[in-house]
Amino acid sequence: MERFKLEVDGIRLVAEMYIPESRGPHPGLCICHGVPAKRVPDPSDRGYPVLAGRFRDEGFAVLIFNFRGSGESEGNFDIMGWTRDLAVAVEYLYQHSEVDKSRLSLMGFSGGAATVVYCAAHDSRVSAVVSCACPARFFDITEFSSIEAFLANCREVGIIKDPGFPPSVAKWAGGFAEVSPLNWIRRISPRPVLIVHGANDETVPPDHARELYEAAGEPKELAIIEGGEHRLRYSEAAVKTTLAWMKKVNGIAGGY
Repeated sequence: MERFKLEVDGIRLVAEMYIPESRGPHPGLCICHGVPAKRVPDPSDRGYPVLAGRFRDEGFAVLIFNFRGSGESEGNFDIMGWTRDLAVAVEYLYQHSEVDKSRLSLMGFSGGAATVVYCAAHDSRVSAVVSCACPARFFDITEFSSIEAFLANCREVGIIKDPGFPPSVAKWAGGFAEVSPLNWIRRISPRPVLIVHGANDETVPPDHARELYEAAGEPKELAIIEGGEHRLRYSEAAVKTTLAWMKKVNGIAGGY
């Protein structure tokens, strides 16, 4: 594993790269986390590095990073800023000597999945997309009664650190409407999309997955994980389903 930093808008983002031991180039994969829900992460939760290692062991060159405002990365949470963060991550992965430029996939969870859909719709270099626990749109799922309440929670959680941010609440809020996956998922076609959702997801109801599936172009697949909740990286069934599909669309032996 190689640890380094990406720079976007003058903000440094902490990133890690996981390269298989076998000779490359390898299919590339960027895995994107969701919006943090707690100020202090569970120190025993190695979630995304473990997931990255698992895909590396199956032949993928994997990039993970913390979006602005999250983890050890600098900056403040801003969904349009997240789209620029991911664009730079894709460029890094595309230029990496161990990555096959014709096989560059994105996988995201929750708010990270929404960002992935937006990025893939705008970047033809992305060859396949996995959307996990993705909202079809923002703010009809939130537990907060207003944008101001959501902003206050972002400050409490620590993903917005600067008192003067955002300079315009209206513009900050408008970014969520712009990024809403229903606006963009059809534009990913003809590249393949897998939509994965937990049947017991109480944060983003499964109807969002079905709505996205109906809006997506072909080829597309929908996997509703029985017993799955919102944090699908903890679901072995979700991970196995995703891994098998990724191996199939990337031409790696062992895909279904």
